[in-house]
Amino acid sequence: MPNSALAVRGPQGHRIFRLYHLYRLVIGVVLVLLVSANLDSELLELAHVPLFRGASWVYLTLNILVALTLHTPNRLLPVFAVALGDVMLLSALFYAGGGTPSGIGNLLIVSVAISNILLRGRFGVLIAAAAAIGMIYLTFYLSLRHPQVSAQYVQVGALGALCFAAALFVQGVTRRLQASESLAEQRAADVADLETLNNLILQRMRTGILVVDEQRRVLLANQSALGLLDQQNLAGKILDPHCTELVKRLQHWHENSSMRPASLQTLDDGPTLQPSFIPLQRGGQRHILILLDDISQIAQQAQQLKLVALGRLTAGIAHEIRNPLGAISHAAQLLQESEDLQGPDLRLAQIIQDHSRRMNLIIENVLQLSRRRQAEPQLLDLKYWLHRFAAEFRSTAPASKVLHLAIEGSSIQTRMDPNQLNQVITNLVQNGLRHSAKLNPQGQVWLKLFRDPRSDLPVLEVLDDGEGVPADQLHHIFEPFYTTENKGTGLGLYISRELCESNQAHLHYQSREGGGACFRITFAHPRKMS
Repeated sequence: MPNSALAVRGPQGHRIFRLYHLYRLVIGVVLVLLVSANLDSELLELAHVPLFRGASWVYLTLNILVALTLHTPNRLLPVFAVALGDVMLLSALFYAGGGTPSGIGNLLIVSVAISNILLRGRFGVLIAAAAAIGMIYLTFYLSLRHPQVSAQYVQVGALGALCFAAALFVQGVTRRLQASESLAEQRAADVADLETLNNLILQRMRTGILVVDEQRRVLLANQSALGLLDQQNLAGKILDPHCTELVKRLQHWHENSSMRPASLQTLDDGPTLQPSFIPLQRGGQRHILILLDDISQIAQQAQQLKLVALGRLTAGIAHEIRNPLGAISHAAQLLQESEDLQGPDLRLAQIIQDHSRRMNLIIENVLQLSRRRQAEPQLLDLKYWLHRFAAEFRSTAPASKVLHLAIEGSSIQTRMDPNQLNQVITNLVQNGLRHSAKLNPQGQVWLKLFRDPRSDLPVLEVLDDGEGVPADQLHHIFEPFYTTENKGTGLGLYISRELCESNQAHLHYQSREGGGACFRITFAHPRKMS
């Protein structure tokens, strides 16, 4: 017989089956106690005393064995056999107890109802039919020996009808409960799927999301927020010690929620973040939703637009500027060659020459930005490439400029345009040598190549022993046209960072222990295509 005839399965079916065992054991114990105390003859009008007493012991013994051996209603046949056996034994007790006056017919109705919770359809109705037929047939057989029993036919018929009514009613209620349970499970599954989808979307969002309570305890943080704040896990932690700048913006927002919060930068080389705060009410508790947007790309795009416009403007007027600039430079050169000029006049002519060259260099750099070609990344072995770069640099550098090279590990690869990498490293090395020579008789720069132990990405550090970058200038050194030198254009570091970004590398500055500067390039993974 198919197991689909079982009406209730799983944990709920196991509980009902255990209750069915307990119900039968309680009846068996009560009957055996009556028999053992000889109260059965006093309380009941027994038609067959030996049969009643023997059936009581058999009923208890069999139910104990069934309860010990059959624990779960996973198969139809054992459940059906238990229900049918229970009905047959109770029918025998019904006969031995004298029919309807014994009250055992009511126990049969309860057994039929419980069995129809476990069985569905015709199998449950079959149990009800067995109970009804058993009571009617045994009443007829009992009336042959005891004519006064003939008056019980109406009661027996009513009990039989109640068996069918109980079976049909319980099956109907069970079907409705199962439909409601299935609908609830489906709704719960839909809610769980929707929650999983929402969590997935939340974790994949590029906007950082934090939810904190009134004590600034983090209730929720997605992966973007953890990455932007450079944290591993914030759930359940107080936000204050992990991001003091963000807490300050939150306090300012509490004081005046109409003002736009100021942007912040949690790391020296990290992105610029724009926080937004939204109040939430959940179950009478006040929470704060914090949105963190990375505005570095927006600022970079604005900077690009500015430089493109500047490049177009410069390209348009370069010819007009270069012609008079060339004439001024040529005239100053002729003046310097004159024998009539004295020392102060020669100095003025030299100043004209220097500033003419500087203006021409500025025009060249801006034109280079406007005409910069797209990067063409190639798979590079940085160890081999740096050895070759150092050899070429040393072959042309004067003795007062020294380049040191330190490489950790064997082969370290990345993807980058070799020409643009050469331009970046040359610019950083020349800057380092220039600043190192200001404090030392010999300018020195160290190139240190290694793998970052946290990200496993290639890292190149360009170090010098110069004066370093003052703290008040750190946020400006990569801005275009920002320079602290009279002869500088302020475009070298900006161009270097732009070239790195176009190759999915990142250039930033960090202070060096013991003095000096350290410009650090974090390269892209070699398998990452640009």
